[in-house]
Amino acid sequence: MSDTSAQEGSQTQQAPQVQMRVLGQYIRDLSFENVMAQKGASGEVQPDINVQVNLDAKKRPADHQFEVMVKLNVSSKAKGMEDVLFLLELEYVGVFHIEGVADDQMHPFLLIECPRMLFPFLRRIVSDVTRDGGYPPLNLDNIDFVSLYRAELLRRQKEQAEQQATV
Repeated sequence: MSDTSAQEGSQTQQAPQVQMRVLGQYIRDLSFENVMAQKGASGEVQPDINVQVNLDAKKRPADHQFEVMVKLNVSSKAKGMEDVLFLLELEYVGVFHIEGVADDQMHPFLLIECPRMLFPFLRRIVSDVTRDGGYPPLNLDNIDFVSLYRAELLRRQKEQAEQQATV
């Protein structure tokens, strides 16, 4: 039995435990333009919502600290027409303390796991702002950050291949 506990102890030392703490989160930039209110609404309008998500992460000067930004661009147009109802732009930032993640895994960790932690707060802000703007609260669907990350990697690979082909 002592051999088993010695093996478990060595495995624990070899694979450090991932530690992630949210040190802070804040709105860096928020803009809500209620275009429909400026033009004047007439009749019943069916909205067509478009949501774009951009992610960015960078190392902070302090050890093991990173800043992750999720930028949302939400536009709502009247279905069947090009009339814009509202535009919402939100840059939401989380400051994280992360330890125990291998260097080759840090980039996907920052752009997948950290935005997942921030998303419930983003959803609430978008809901509150649209409601306060005079619209029904917009409850964003869950965002698949893994798919977003993979799509960005494919886009970068394709872009590099095109650059190499032109050289």
